[in-house]
Amino acid sequence: MLQGPYGGLDRDRALFRLPFTVFIVGTVLLPLAALVSSVFISLVFHFEDATSTHCHVTNYLPSISAAIGAIPERYIWRACVGLHSAPRYMVAVAYFNFYRGRFARKLPELLLSGLALVCNLAENTGLVLLTYVSSGETYALHKHGFVVFIGSSLLHMLVTCRLWHVIRRSSVNPEERRSCRWKLRLFVFNVSCCLAAAYFFRRHNGFCEPGVYTLFAFFEYLVVLSNMAFHLTAFWDFGDKDVTMATATEDKRY
Repeated sequence: MLQGPYGGLDRDRALFRLPFTVFIVGTVLLPLAALVSSVFISLVFHFEDATSTHCHVTNYLPSISAAIGAIPERYIWRACVGLHSAPRYMVAVAYFNFYRGRFARKLPELLLSGLALVCNLAENTGLVLLTYVSSGETYALHKHGFVVFIGSSLLHMLVTCRLWHVIRRSSVNPEERRSCRWKLRLFVFNVSCCLAAAYFFRRHNGFCEPGVYTLFAFFEYLVVLSNMAFHLTAFWDFGDKDVTMATATEDKRY
């Protein structure tokens, strides 16, 4: 799927080849498994600490920050996100190369492709930052990482939906059309969950009602899960591609 600046895969010796569908599913499953296991462990073993807030009212679910803040949840989350982040950077570059090929003569879409790349990289970097700097260690830095993650994630989804709307208008490929539809649905769902989470967070801080922080945590989970599902649509975008690691062969001429 990604090639180096010298030669092509026909000249290079392949060391490793993996279908992109397996690659992207494995990449998305890493943070999904970490999130599910962290929330489960927090509820079973650290319920009081994970669900407590400054209001000291009844709460039934931990926020993601609380769920990944204790031990061993912290190490599970950090390990999975660390393994997840490197492939995400590769996929961001792969998408940019894909868009550059589709919009070579369309300057507005080409500029949007560059913006999508920047947002994708910023989203992944924000995720890494909020992962490795917990709210209990340096709250301000963790908060900035979260803001970068959410802001760049929403902008990336918006720009991506616009690009795929353009692709869909001229595409006869059913996989591309399906991908476009699901990207739009997941973007709308993600925005809705973000607004709901913000509402319940402010309501909890303002009125300290029992159970309201649980609703915030629930919608926060949906924000992250819909974000994962959005990135999983790459399953259709690159379904016929392989991820290949190759070494350049020496070109001997006599």
